[in-house]
Amino acid sequence: MTPALTGLLARGLALFPMPAGQRQAPPGWQHRASRDPHQPWPHGSNVGIGCRASGIVVLDLDRKNGHDGIAVFGQLCAGAGQAWPDTFTVTTPHGLHLYFTAPAGPPIASTIWHTGPGIDVRAPGWSSGGYVIGPGSTVNNRPYVITHDRPLLPLPTWLMPHLRVATPPRR
Repeated sequence: MTPALTGLLARGLALFPMPAGQRQAPPGWQHRASRDPHQPWPHGSNVGIGCRASGIVVLDLDRKNGHDGIAVFGQLCAGAGQAWPDTFTVTTPHGLHLYFTAPAGPPIASTIWHTGPGIDVRAPGWSSGGYVIGPGSTVNNRPYVITHDRPLLPLPTWLMPHLRVATPPRR
């Protein structure tokens, strides 16, 4: 395991290997997300991070298709009278991933644009949860890079009204 992967594990993140250069997680990734430093890791694999297994919520702020999730999130911060969160941040090919520890209580759902245009939420959900592509990965020759190497902050309480709580599965 590389030092970069070891660093992600030290943050408490549950990792799984993804095919090199790919964004789509392989089938069964939910069962492979692990904090085990001895798990097999194929050379050149991208890094997947399971949100439920890691206990995290990630805000995916994209700048693409005429939308600017970074600016929208900045407006949310300003509207709430809050500073930009000083949390672990990864630059992606289209924007930023802001990592937070998930709150206790009902799980947060993964959503697309529920929080605002250009903002996706990857979260624990009720069953398997979402995932993000982690730093050290490359998609279309564009890297995912740690750009704000800070501890993961708890998800800000002011942000909770902008997120969706997951509904339990029907039995």
